[in-house]
Amino acid sequence: QVQLVESGGGLVQAGGSLRLSCAATGRTFSNYGMGWFRQAPGKEREFVAAISRSGSSTYDQDSVKGRFTISRENAKNTVHLQMNSLKPEDTAVYYCSASTLVLPTTISLVDYWGQGTQVTVSS
Repeated sequence: QVQLVESGGGLVQAGGSLRLSCAATGRTFSNYGMGWFRQAPGKEREFVAAISRSGSSTYDQDSVKGRFTISRENAKNTVHLQMNSLKPEDTAVYYCSASTLVLPTTISLVDYWGQGTQVTVSS
């Protein structure tokens, strides 16, 4: 079992930045591909970014390429999502996710979820 706790959400103006963090407890963190999803009001949960177990490979949704960066610190059991040049359409609840041995690029691949953190971008 893995527990995931997100932090770092909040209210920011368009063009601003936020850094989300996800702290993992439980089993060996480096055994899990990690990722971020988001869900806006009235919309389905969607993939944002994922990172491999070693951190050597990352994958991003097209709409966040060049603006968001996912990273991980295996020694601290933590994964981050640096979000720059934020837009109102980035407003959503952001969820940390973990997948055993694979990258969580789709909901069906996720084994564990965090509780979510709200990100609101004002125009």
